[in-house]
Amino acid sequence: MHNEPEETCVPKGIALKDTGFGYTLSVIGGKYKMVILYWLLENKVMRFNELKRSIGSISFKTLSVMLKEMEADGIVVRKEYPQIPPKVEYSLSDRGRSLLPILNMMCDWGEMNQNVDE
Repeated sequence: MHNEPEETCVPKGIALKDTGFGYTLSVIGGKYKMVILYWLLENKVMRFNELKRSIGSISFKTLSVMLKEMEADGIVVRKEYPQIPPKVEYSLSDRGRSLLPILNMMCDWGEMNQNVDE
């Protein structure tokens, strides 16, 4: 008996970047964006150096680039306070917080699968 393949959200004949899946990957893909999301969900508001310390292995430049991209995508809100020295805080926008179910599903999947013998 031949089983038909399951329907996915990536239609055949369409470039990945032009799909909802591809768009989501462009917003949260890469080594650090999900980690930044995690820390901002956990802490609500963080300053640049707090994020850098929390992540640990990220360079100043990479964190700066990731935050700028996430801000441009409407995921992160950057709030600058006009004081000396300048104070900048980062938080998630409503759009960024809407990614919480994806993050939770990734956590659940990891919990269920990290110790499974292949």
